[in-house]
Amino acid sequence: MLDQSRGAPQPDNISPPGVPVIKQVNWGGLRTLYVKEVRRFFKVQLQTVWAPAVTTLLYLVIFTVALGARSAVPVGGTTVPFADFIAPGLIVMGMMTNAFANASFSLLVGKMQGTIVDYLMPPLSTAELLAGLTLAAVTRAFLVGGALWLAMLLWPGVHVGMANPLVVLWFALMGAFLLAFLGVLTSIWADKFDHAAAVTNFVVQPLALLSGTFYSVDKLAPTFRMISHFNPIFYVISGFRSGFLGVADSPVAFGAGLLLAINVVMGAICYTLLRSGWKIKN
Repeated sequence: MLDQSRGAPQPDNISPPGVPVIKQVNWGGLRTLYVKEVRRFFKVQLQTVWAPAVTTLLYLVIFTVALGARSAVPVGGTTVPFADFIAPGLIVMGMMTNAFANASFSLLVGKMQGTIVDYLMPPLSTAELLAGLTLAAVTRAFLVGGALWLAMLLWPGVHVGMANPLVVLWFALMGAFLLAFLGVLTSIWADKFDHAAAVTNFVVQPLALLSGTFYSVDKLAPTFRMISHFNPIFYVISGFRSGFLGVADSPVAFGAGLLLAINVVMGAICYTLLRSGWKIKN
């Protein structure tokens, strides 16, 4: 076959310039990016997995000692022991904050160190790049969550047996993906680590701490109860907790559908920004 543009022979197994060679999903490239991202945080697992787990366990110790492990908390028309109430919320809160931390680091450190080309040059589509980054963040979230659940399973006075494991899994995935997408957005927007820290301190932490993790929204005044229902993390906490206790502060089906819709929108925004190259290629 003759290359019309250059007048030179071109082998049949070489595609013309601009024509993609990998026309389906590049599973090998996606797996490589995912493994690379997982190995990056796993090399410092004391900092990325075990330290967050220990910090979250300290919350459990402090609050149960201060308020009493067996004090009752009203949830969904019934009461549950405070330690059993707070434990699931702490698990999923630790998962979400670590998903955000992982996803907000990758592209940002590439921009800061000038190695962003390592993400842009490989033969990966925008969707594959986004999938690799978010799946690695979700993996870190589940490692932290698993460590916390095992520790609380052995903790005296705390019961974290699952009433509905599928509900636990769904809301864990929705919460981890929600914060992973937010982390990707942050890493695209941020120009330095201070920007990412600002999102952590002024967006992620307030939303997480004011989501009903440490208290039942049934105890709040009507105005503050209404405000809590505009916080998407509230539905993650409530739904995840319902998988352990069998009761929730909000309708579980509504929260599951709402979080799915929010994640679809967040994923679409991340995809659009990555594809446009905003603050990455420009």
